[in-house]
Amino acid sequence: MHIAPYDNANAPIVDVDSDLVPLNYFNIVKLKHGEAFEYQVPGYETCIVPATGTVDVDVEGVSFAKLGNRGEDVWDGDPEGVYVPVGAKVTMSCVSEDTEVFVAGAKYDKVLDPFDVRQHDLVQYGSDDTKTHRKIKHILGQKQHDKVGRLLVSELYTVGTGGWSGFPSHKHDTNRLPDETRHDETYNFRFKPNHGSGLQMLQREDNKPGDAYHIVDGSTVVIDKGYHPCCVLPGYEMYYFTILGGLTQRSLVQYFQPTHAYQIETIPGIKDMIAKFK
Repeated sequence: MHIAPYDNANAPIVDVDSDLVPLNYFNIVKLKHGEAFEYQVPGYETCIVPATGTVDVDVEGVSFAKLGNRGEDVWDGDPEGVYVPVGAKVTMSCVSEDTEVFVAGAKYDKVLDPFDVRQHDLVQYGSDDTKTHRKIKHILGQKQHDKVGRLLVSELYTVGTGGWSGFPSHKHDTNRLPDETRHDETYNFRFKPNHGSGLQMLQREDNKPGDAYHIVDGSTVVIDKGYHPCCVLPGYEMYYFTILGGLTQRSLVQYFQPTHAYQIETIPGIKDMIAKFK
């Protein structure tokens, strides 16, 4: 489903026990200097990632100062994050002129320890020739595997302009190890320049017609099931904040669409990219 950009007034865009993606939680919080926002999400572990600006974060008395180093947009610097345990009381306070903060969540039933992430794990794959050249900045990725329950959080950037992402087409809607895991997924898209746009496809069955959504700056897309590649118009760069929540495990096992699976062998670095979602 496509959720068009709107003023969510700091209320969840994807709330707990969503009809489509019950394993995910997503909020966007916007604050001015000196303003604070408090939240708790029972039953969900979360991760705070400033898209722009800087916040001080307090998690049940544990403080993380000056989180976030980006200016006007998500291309202006690298991501930082704070992991928040299930149900913990959190306060974020804006210490920059203003801030826009992503809050990602996944359903989980154990309480772990909070920690911050100041250096992301970078993966690049694809090529200009195959129109699949991409850069992934993992915030809660493989390096944090033993410190997190079932939440994976990353940022995906196009390299250059135009092209496809999420290809070869894949899905992860059914628990049938070792071939596939159930992971609900939520995206929030940004474009550079911000009047750019793209297309999110959703194909429920191999070689059968599916749905397509026109995505714009600020679009949110929730993926409950099906194959889901996306693309950006030529001349524009695309970014999307990515939330994955597993049903029974954290490591993601993608099932590639049979019609296109052979193209795994044609895209440089794709196997390394797949291996990093652990």
